[in-house]
Parts: sequence; C-alpha cells; structure tokens
Amino acid sequence: MPASDSRIDHEMNASPLPPENTAGLRQQVLDWFVRRQRESWSTAEEQALQQWLAADAAHRAAYVQWEQHWRAIDAMPADAIAQLRRNLAHDKVLPSATAAAAPTPRPAAAASAPAPAAALPALRRRWLLPSLGMAAAIVMTSGTGLLAWQHWQAQPVFKQAYASQRGQQLQVQLPDGSELRLDTATRLEVAYYRDRREVLLHEGQALFSVQAAPQRPFHVLSGPVGITVVGTRFSVRFTPGLAGSDGVRVAVEEGKVRVVRRDGAPGPALAQLPEAQTLVAGQQISANPEGGLSPIQAVAAEGIAAWREHRISFVNTPLAQALAEFERYGSTGLTISDPAVAALRLSGTFDPSDTQTLRKVLPHALPVRLQQVAGGLEIRALR
Repeated sequence: MPASDSRIDHEMNASPLPPENTAGLRQQVLDWFVRRQRESWSTAEEQALQQWLAADAAHRAAYVQWEQHWRAIDAMPADAIAQLRRNLAHDKVLPSATAAAAPTPRPAAAASAPAPAAALPALRRRWLLPSLGMAAAIVMTSGTGLLAWQHWQAQPVFKQAYASQRGQQLQVQLPDGSELRLDTATRLEVAYYRDRREVLLHEGQALFSVQAAPQRPFHVLSGPVGITVVGTRFSVRFTPGLAGSDGVRVAVEEGKVRVVRRDGAPGPALAQLPEAQTLVAGQQISANPEGGLSPIQAVAAEGIAAWREHRISFVNTPLAQALAEFERYGSTGLTISDPAVAALRLSGTFDPSDTQTLRKVLPHALPVRLQQVAGGLEIRALR
C-alpha cells in the first residue's frame, strides 16, 4: 500500500455538512473560516469568533466540519488537487469564483515544475483562500470540485477477489498484515479504502485475523448481516444454499466484534444502525436469512472454525443436513431418498475429507444400512 495512503487514513473522515445547515449558516462559517486564515487575524476577532461558536451548538458543529474538510484537503495528493483545480476552471455555476481562484500566470517552464512536498499545503491554501477567496471555497463545496474529491475518496486503494475450490483451504495475507483463511467453497471480495476496510463474503466461511487500526475499521458484509471490528480474530459463516444452515454465524476467538442487521447498508453506514450486538471472545451469534439475530451464546475455543483442523461437528443435526455439509468438501457417494431417514439425528465430530470412516460409522450410530444403488450408496432405514 502506498505510504501516502497511511498518512491520509486519519485525515479523510470528514463528512459533508449536514443538509439541515442553511445557506445563511454556511455563508457565516465560510466568512469566519476565511478571515481566520489571514495574517491580520486579531485577538479581538478570535474572541468574537468564540462568542459566535458558543451562541449556538449548530455554529460549532458546522465550523468543526469545515475544519475537517480543510485537513482532508491538505492530505490530498498533488494530482488530486490538480484535478480539482481543472474542475474549478470549468465550473459554470460561479464563474466569478473560479476567476478569483485562478493563479497569477507564470512562464511555461516555471508552471511545469512540481512544487516541493513540504510546500503543498501552503500552496493549496493560497489557491483555495486568496485575499478574497470565499467564493473559491464555495465552489469547492457546491460545485464539481467537491464531486471530484468525493469520487477520489471513494476509490479503493486495494481490491482483490479470492475463492477456494471444493475441498480446498486458502490462506491470504492482506496489505495491512491482516490474514484471512478461507474454508472450502468460499468466495469473498476485499476492498481497502482510505477510511475503512471491507470484505464481502458471498458464500462459505472464513477466519479473520484483523490488524488493529482504529481510524480504519474493518467491516465484513455477509448476507443480511454486517460485522465491524478494529482488531480481533473471528469467524463468519454464510452458506445460503444449504438447507438448515442458510443464515449467518459469527464466532469470536479474540477481541470483540459488533454484529448488526444491515438491510443492505454498506460498511460505512453500519455504525449508524440500531440494535447492534457486541460479541467478545468465546461468544457466537447466528442470524436467519432475513437478518434476525439470535441470542448470544457461549462457544468453546475448539468450536470456533474447527474446520482449520479438518474437523466438522454435529450436535443432534438432521442426517440430511449433516450429509450436505460433508458434500461441501467433496463427494460422499451417499444419497437419501426416505424422508424418515433424512430426519434422523446425528451427533459427532468427523474429518470432512474422510468419507470411508463416515460410511463405517453411520450403521453403528443410527438405525440405517447402506444399500448399493446405481451411482453409489443409498442410506436406508434398518428393517
């Protein structure tokens, strides 16, 4: 990951001004902000500003958000600033503003020379806030400049899809040091942005070992559920095509995670969703296909992602469901046609790749027999 991205992480969290801010308030904020940047700013003016901020909570909130935008602009790379400048030059909404923001013409050779990195913030400020630069700031927030900035901020700095085949496990190292371990038949996509990290788990199950980065939360989006962490180890399972296991299961091995029904909300919006459940180490939670969350339950350490050690466990599980779980790892050669046999309950721990042992155990664990049929063996009731 480029070094500049880590520098930007903690600067790019500024949110747009809320829609309830009126044009009058926006104008006042810009007026105060621009005047405060000037060298002639006096102690009396600072006192007047503080009185204005204290007069109404909305004043302070709006001003703080402008300061966040200012820091974010300072953090933008030179090429992004150049793009904003080109956009402003073509903005037809406030032509006088773009004229005010235009730099003094320079000889061609000087114009092509890049500015030193240390001088970029000062150059940005001289560009955005000249002596009467309020109009340029208005263009930055209401014209194409803001759209370009938002588009730049929304671009991922890393994006990759991963998939494991049937019967395969896959270990993945991410750019920030986080690690993923994919179980059989698992598909997911990873996208890192300047203010967050996201994984979209399409199907299967994976274990996440997340490097802590408080300014850059880690979101896992899986079916109807969203999981948010800072740094921890946890597993997520989502197998929508498997009857009886078509919801989402989250289990925490270290740290803590926040689980919420997301209703289609993307990762950044998860923090605003109500009714979240917080899990700590040794806890798990399940969600049905509609996103309804079960009560939090305890889970033994050995029960979290047991597939890492090539184990799958069943507790009073319908035989048909257990057999479908085996089939995720490979063909068992076993079929069931009798509903009564499919409903028999199986308990035990197995190696999902060892179908020979499964065939030997079934007639001893349940009242069934294996009958040779075309294409394999059928599990039939013992009569």
